[in-house]
Amino acid sequence: MWGLAFKPNTNDMRDAPSRTLIGLLGDAGAKVRAYDPQAADEARRIYAGNDALEVCDSRNATLSGADGLIVVTEWNEFRSPDFSMIRETMKEAVVFDGRNLYDPDYLTQMGFKHYAVGRNLATD
Repeated sequence: MWGLAFKPNTNDMRDAPSRTLIGLLGDAGAKVRAYDPQAADEARRIYAGNDALEVCDSRNATLSGADGLIVVTEWNEFRSPDFSMIRETMKEAVVFDGRNLYDPDYLTQMGFKHYAVGRNLATD
């Protein structure tokens, strides 16, 4: 998961969509690795003792062996990632783009399944 804060340029996680997603994924037995450039300490405080979330120190650290990538907060550093590296690093080439940061056609060409939240499309 990339992004924990409810919006960029803050560490505020009150009512953040990431909290809902972490809860639902944790309830389903998933382990979430997440990165946020400003909200990492807040997430560690909120989820202290909760094995459902591992807070990582870099966006790339979240990817190794991941079943998919969920983009929750539209931080600038998430806008132009190296998709070739991401595809090679993750177990599955799946992106849930919660902020519509990425071009669906480009990701399809790169071999990703791309789910754009708020758009009426899914690409294989």
